[in-house]
Amino acid sequence: MNLFTHLLVASAFAAGALLPISSFAQAATEHDHSHASAASAASLTEGEVKKVDQESSKVTLKHGEIKHLDMPGMTMVFTVRDKGLLATVKPGDKIKFMAVSEGGKLIVTDIQPSR
Repeated sequence: MNLFTHLLVASAFAAGALLPISSFAQAATEHDHSHASAASAASLTEGEVKKVDQESSKVTLKHGEIKHLDMPGMTMVFTVRDKGLLATVKPGDKIKFMAVSEGGKLIVTDIQPSR
């Protein structure tokens, strides 16, 4: 009977040790699904080019609400992933753009003329 008790206690500890990992994995999986949903719901945001800095790959945009980033409209400087996107815009241009958050930094990944 003593051996049975030891096996039962050892099994309980083993199962208890796995529960937090299992819960964490489930939470991480659920988080990934919500992140994918947010990314798929992302859309282009309307804006106006205020300044273009080709050398540093930055653009200043006055933009409307960026819904998928939960950001109100404002004027701010963005880093542009592809410097080539800046070749087609100048201050005063009305545009639509896509911005993403990577490592706490907002990056413009696409710029299109507004129609």
